[in-house]
Amino acid sequence: MVQHAERLRGQGARLLCGAVSDTGGVLRAKAVPADRIEAFATAGMGASVCWPVFCVDNGLALTDGLGVVGDLRLTADLERAVVLDNGFAWAPADVRTQDGAMSPLCWRDVARRQVGALAERGITVRAGYEVEFVLFDAAGSRVGDDIGWPAYGLGPLSSQWAFVDTALERMAQAGLSVDQVHAEYAVGQMEMALPPSGPVEAADAVVLARTILGRTARELGLMVSFSPMPFPGGAGNGGHLHVSFNRGDEPLLSGGPLPGELTPEGGHLVAGIIAGLPESLSVLAGSVVSADRLAPNHWSGPFACWGVENREAAVRLVMATPGNPHGASAEVKCIDGAANPYLAVGLVLGLAARGLEEELPLPEPIGVNPFQLTDAEAEAAGVRRLPASLRTSLELFERGQRTEAILGPDLHSAVVAVRRKEQESFRDHHSDRYALTRFAWSA
Repeated sequence: MVQHAERLRGQGARLLCGAVSDTGGVLRAKAVPADRIEAFATAGMGASVCWPVFCVDNGLALTDGLGVVGDLRLTADLERAVVLDNGFAWAPADVRTQDGAMSPLCWRDVARRQVGALAERGITVRAGYEVEFVLFDAAGSRVGDDIGWPAYGLGPLSSQWAFVDTALERMAQAGLSVDQVHAEYAVGQMEMALPPSGPVEAADAVVLARTILGRTARELGLMVSFSPMPFPGGAGNGGHLHVSFNRGDEPLLSGGPLPGELTPEGGHLVAGIIAGLPESLSVLAGSVVSADRLAPNHWSGPFACWGVENREAAVRLVMATPGNPHGASAEVKCIDGAANPYLAVGLVLGLAARGLEEELPLPEPIGVNPFQLTDAEAEAAGVRRLPASLRTSLELFERGQRTEAILGPDLHSAVVAVRRKEQESFRDHHSDRYALTRFAWSA
């Protein structure tokens, strides 16, 4: 710990920011001057027990157990800490109790626990997120509104080169790799794909990437939005998650006899993810603007099914080919930009483990747009539309035994409280919810 603190100060750190992604995916933080770095990593910084029930509008979804009495401690993970720019250092933070134990309310620990549970079964996991965002100018207009934005166009990427170049340089300095960057489908929208790593590290990378993107944008007179739907209509910002599984040196999502070359264990893992998605949307896509994005023909994965390279399926299998150097992965597409990345990857891994434990059979892959199936065809193929309303999603989540077991009862109750409060709070601001939440998930 002392060694890492000295490293940060030696690299010019004047302030250390310890960041968390809260229950609703909003990035929150505490910070200390550089001479207090060791204290941040040991004793931690105090945070009210209401932090896990903060809502996107800063309302509080207080419960019997999470109110005004008590305290939590945020502890900075100095092994992951980096100095960004102008003496500003960043670290992911865990949530602990006052006696130093890991709190059951620690979002980051959900991912850590699921990695450990799979490791006990002899399975290692790699994960990587895609980060989509929309650029705005200082006046709040989308970049490209005035000159056009061809989807995946060279022109938009070239026109934003100063932003892209600066962000990539700062990410490299922070040790954060980027596999790919391009202009996306919607006006002003871009995507950066992060390479696979350990699942906790992959979620850390999302929070760090958002921090760097936000700081870079402000410096250049821009703003950046990760909202699932910054404006009504059109495409929204996804947070697609890729996961792969190995037993020893053997991949479980390739080289097997099942469809898509899945192994029998890989088939159970994928089946578990698909089976648990309907009751998981309050985490994966539960914000007040998430349901708008999760619609057919948006490549958002609104159908609980899987398919090889099928971008309308909730789980898209990316096969191991010469064009895919990372190997086969299952891409979970229904996750959006407002999801807490630690809870999202923790849920996906927990669902996969449940599928393996119960030896769930792998459904047949879907080789067409699921939206084109008739009701009879969908029923015969086992294809289900994911809940189209936030209310239905929350009802399924509240009753969900899988999700409660994975998150733990404390965080499960916190998600229910937050989502219910947010839905109530925005009921009278239904048409304004896009503008009111546009920059809520920015750093």
